[in-house]
Amino acid sequence: MASIVEAAAQILEKGGLAAFTTNAVAERAGVSIGTLYQYFTDKNALLIALARGEMEAALGEVGRALQGDGDSSVDGRVRAMVRAIIHAFRGRQRARKAVVQALLAQGNGIELMAPVAAFVARAAETVGRGPNPLIGPLTREQAFVVSRSLMGVVRAAVLEEQPFLASRAFEEEIVRMIVAYLGAVSAATGRQP
Repeated sequence: MASIVEAAAQILEKGGLAAFTTNAVAERAGVSIGTLYQYFTDKNALLIALARGEMEAALGEVGRALQGDGDSSVDGRVRAMVRAIIHAFRGRQRARKAVVQALLAQGNGIELMAPVAAFVARAAETVGRGPNPLIGPLTREQAFVVSRSLMGVVRAAVLEEQPFLASRAFEEEIVRMIVAYLGAVSAATGRQP
């Protein structure tokens, strides 16, 4: 199954949605079309599997960033989180755009945001605990604003094919936005970030 999902990413990266057919994916993966259909009912199911896999990998990176496995400063932890989201799909910008377009067109974009929202909510409950808290626990509303701000900016850059998507300057602007928001939350609640 992993080889089929990888083949799907390769097809999308090379030819976008126009080249994305189950036959092309099966051929690239070196499996029969029947084998592909044993795992995926159609190409939309394959797109969702690809998106979920990439999102799970990115969330793992975000989790490590929030726990402070690297630079434990506020800026460092936010930067690591932003970098993980920006670099999801490992530089496959064309594949990422095709997946985002297809999922939004099918209405599955919200479904795939559910794990991100749940992850951020869990992180928000624990982020203010432990030896190196980033900030006090975030409310549901604050977690929503942070997650949607980050994902919305990255999604817009992907869909608009912005050439600066993977640049340090873009990353720094997102970090600045999130750190400023967390600073404002800290000031409002009397906690230091």
